[in-house]
Amino acid sequence: MQFTEEVNWSVFDFIIGGALLFLVGLALNVAWITIQKKEHRIILCLVILFLFVLIWAELAVGIFNSRFAGS
Repeated sequence: MQFTEEVNWSVFDFIIGGALLFLVGLALNVAWITIQKKEHRIILCLVILFLFVLIWAELAVGIFNSRFAGS
């Protein structure tokens, strides 16, 4: 919004983005502290990051809705 008029985020969008980042950071921290085996810890953290990217992409551009919109 600072560089172009094409981006039009509301306050709600910033709240959702901040909450998502906070929850992902919290989940990564809890997983890193509670999981004992290094391999399991890394796999769980990668799964959390993958889900974060998937949710972020869905909220940003709607990757699932646009694919099935014609059905």
